[in-house]
Amino acid sequence: MLSILTISLIILIISMVVMFIASILSKKPLVDREKSSPFECGFDPKSSSRLPFSLRFFLITIIFLIFDVEIALILPIMLIMKFSNLMVWTTTSIIFIIILLVGLYHEWNQGMLNWSN
Repeated sequence: MLSILTISLIILIISMVVMFIASILSKKPLVDREKSSPFECGFDPKSSSRLPFSLRFFLITIIFLIFDVEIALILPIMLIMKFSNLMVWTTTSIIFIIILLVGLYHEWNQGMLNWSN
């Protein structure tokens, strides 16, 4: 038992020393202007490349991802129907679909599904 504790302590000390040496050796300079600027064929950029992106596009992508995950959750429900209690399966499916419809209604009500803007 004492040898296992001794070996564990030695391994712990060696790993701590290696992590400490790695953190000291991996220090990078703070900021380099050339590395932080965008590269455009060797020329200085004409304008800022850090333009803000459309928040509307971001929200549409989030909605797409949510509905994509919902589809991935709905597909196994059909396979489970054979193996589970029909009443429990129906109740769970109806609750899940109601939650999806309430979310869709909320997004529609907030105007997130208007593509013409």
